[in-house]
Amino acid sequence: MLNGPLLGKIILFTLPIAASSILQQLFNSADVAIVGRFAEKGTQAVAAVGSNSNVISLIINLFLGLSVGANVIIGNLLGQGNKKNIQEAVHTAISVSLITGIALIFIGFFIAKPILTLMSTPEDVIDYAVLYLRIYFTGMPFFMLYNFGSAVLRTKGDTQRPLYSLFISGIINVLLNLLLVIGFHMDVAGVAIATVVSQAVSGLLVLFFLVTDNSELKVDLRKLSVNRTYLIRMIKIGVPAGLQGIVFNLSNVIIQSAINGFGSSAMAGSAAELNYEYYSFYVVGAFNQATVTFTSVNFGAEKIDRCKKIFRYCLTSSILITGVMVFFFVFFRHFFIGIYTVDPVAIKYGVIRMLAVESFDCLINTYEIGASTLRAMGHSLLPTIETIFCVCVFRVIWIYTVFAHYKEILSPLNAFGVLTLVYPASWILAGSVVLSTYFTIRKKEFLKIQANTN
Repeated sequence: MLNGPLLGKIILFTLPIAASSILQQLFNSADVAIVGRFAEKGTQAVAAVGSNSNVISLIINLFLGLSVGANVIIGNLLGQGNKKNIQEAVHTAISVSLITGIALIFIGFFIAKPILTLMSTPEDVIDYAVLYLRIYFTGMPFFMLYNFGSAVLRTKGDTQRPLYSLFISGIINVLLNLLLVIGFHMDVAGVAIATVVSQAVSGLLVLFFLVTDNSELKVDLRKLSVNRTYLIRMIKIGVPAGLQGIVFNLSNVIIQSAINGFGSSAMAGSAAELNYEYYSFYVVGAFNQATVTFTSVNFGAEKIDRCKKIFRYCLTSSILITGVMVFFFVFFRHFFIGIYTVDPVAIKYGVIRMLAVESFDCLINTYEIGASTLRAMGHSLLPTIETIFCVCVFRVIWIYTVFAHYKEILSPLNAFGVLTLVYPASWILAGSVVLSTYFTIRKKEFLKIQANTN
């Protein structure tokens, strides 16, 4: 990461991450598709499984943010050539993943019913949704282990083995879905159980790769412990990123509550279309991780010209790739929505969301890549605050003003369209603010490095 051409290395680093995330979403999409077509109450089952995504993200994002902190810390140590302390940082990261995963089992169980009730989940859906959520969270230790372990492996450029783990676990997920839903008629419970088993497989495989690794990233299970210094640094970098994710999803939960008010068909159509937003966003997320990893290593080594190139390459590459995906999904929108539901009303709602949201997904890159670069340089709080206000607060204001006004005078389908337009509007605002901040802070940081060098 510290020497030679960058673009090819960034692409080679990013593609397995994007493939891993998309592969994971494909397997998650299989959950929705299978219950939508084979469950006894297909529309309600799709609504229960699909609408839970924001709730899940809301609950786990704070802890996932810590994995970003682990990535930055270990990357900085590698860039500085500080091999002595890498082992302590790695064992701290893995220990934190297991502790937070166990905590999430209990959090998910007790918060499931209250939060779904608060979201105005319809009566014909809520029991399915609560059951799915509670079973899903029993797999959290493995889920966190996979994410933290993958973050550790990425610091040395290893993005392939996490992909292999997901591929194997995903195949298991689909096979169990078919067996439990079609064979044993377990519907939503069957999908949740299959997901937990697949999470266990992926988490344990990543742990196996770390235990058998021959580099300074090797994990010794007997040495698992939490180093206070690295934990504090992990919290300092990761908690703002996690808080951003929480507030993001809190605003999305409020939006989901508004969607729930349109009924189960709107929920099913929105959940079906959301799969394609995830595909686009996972490309952005992959370049985010490339940005964090490459920048943290090169910033630690004080190579400012390479840091500038990393930002430029990641931003332009991500925009181009997501742009191609967006065109493909939007052009064949009726076909893609129809994969997940046969309900004609649900398809109409899904198409509306596709046109209003997916069409503008490229805009996400502006604030995501900018914020990731700032975090890699140690500035995590400011882009979090800016994104919270420009995206989350803006969305809440939109719902209670613009949407509330038009909901009273438009048909349900048109009012739904007004609701979903909040996404691109917030992306434009956030991108403008975060990019301005990035260029301002970058100038100051690089001037400091140049002064120290001279």
